[in-house]
Amino acid sequence: MSDNDGNSDITAGAPTRRDLLKAGGGTVIGAGLLAGCTGESSSGGGGGAEATNAVNETTTGENTTSGGGNSYSVRMAPMGNVAFDSVPESVFTRLTHLAGMAFALGRGNDVNAMHAPDYYDALWNQFTPRLDGVSLDWGGLYSSWEPSKEKLYELNSDVHLADPAGMFSLDGWNRTDIGEIRDNVAPWFGNYYSDRHAEPPAEWKDSYRYYGLWEMFEKVAKVFRENERYEALAEIHRGLLDTIEANRPPANERPTAVMALPTDFDKIYVYKVNNPGFLTAHTRPLGATEAFGDGTSSGDAVDMEGLLEADPDVLLGLGGMHPETGMQKVRKKLNENPVGKQLSAVKNDRVYAQGARYQGPILNLFQLEMTAKQLYPEQFGEWPTYTSGPYPEIHEEERLFDRKRVANIIKGKF
Repeated sequence: MSDNDGNSDITAGAPTRRDLLKAGGGTVIGAGLLAGCTGESSSGGGGGAEATNAVNETTTGENTTSGGGNSYSVRMAPMGNVAFDSVPESVFTRLTHLAGMAFALGRGNDVNAMHAPDYYDALWNQFTPRLDGVSLDWGGLYSSWEPSKEKLYELNSDVHLADPAGMFSLDGWNRTDIGEIRDNVAPWFGNYYSDRHAEPPAEWKDSYRYYGLWEMFEKVAKVFRENERYEALAEIHRGLLDTIEANRPPANERPTAVMALPTDFDKIYVYKVNNPGFLTAHTRPLGATEAFGDGTSSGDAVDMEGLLEADPDVLLGLGGMHPETGMQKVRKKLNENPVGKQLSAVKNDRVYAQGARYQGPILNLFQLEMTAKQLYPEQFGEWPTYTSGPYPEIHEEERLFDRKRVANIIKGKF
């Protein structure tokens, strides 16, 4: 398993799912051509062609191509080589890092399912007001954290931006179900365990690898034939990272920090800022000092005394920008708590709102900017005190990326 994508070579003429269905009279043929089930096994039974896949991500490289007619293929672990006979229109997602990629490519409103759609619709729309002419509506979509096979048939999507290995880990799903949906509805294309470099199911381990957020975005862009739009956004991202790298203070001058949102003081989930994986794509580049040592893992729960023992200089409040969170109430509650008010972050007014860890590329740009200002105000400008409402308006010369340029790219003007 690896952190980077390697090369991006070209392979032509891969048969599409539709071609295979036609050739087999409704039955997929050719085990080595099947995308998405490399080396799987399951106690749920099943066998046959989907048990093997001749493509190994670590030895064959990454590719996209036009084959005969309008067909093309894109490779990503753990699926292997995934064939498309046309650009997908309707888009199924589970997690918002992939929904956010569709949004960045101007396809946000083509998403038909996602985890907690009403919650994330409200959260994402705290950022869209800063992108002129860009709108998003995910409210009322199918909530797909544990999707049913029947619902996937009903949605009849053109692509499932979801990790088949992640689906395999859900109750009620086995290898046969995953292959059935892939062959009869639409391909799978997603990678879940890159979130924090977690271990995939044993049946998928040999075909798995880890990707950064923007590496994965590049592959999703190829699915939608949007390479140019990806490159335009990636250029902005690279510029932002260069700005951060050039201006952040030396390591010995950086504050201690942790991501957490203390609402239940008996059970505070804490997340490290430098962990591997795309969940820290907005904090890791900033290189703050971890508040918690090796004895605490990212995602562990502590009580208020445990938080005080670590005593972070900066507390980054996950989901703090959601309209229902109420950062003013969170800060007030901390100041009124006999232990909470002793925290350095509380005493120094450094309890800040954050957005989402399962971020797509657009949220990543905003969150890199906001976190840079929250951690290093002297270098990147003060972060406005946030209580509620959309992402604060920042004066143009203090912005770390060009909102108008980003909005135009999303709208296809690049």
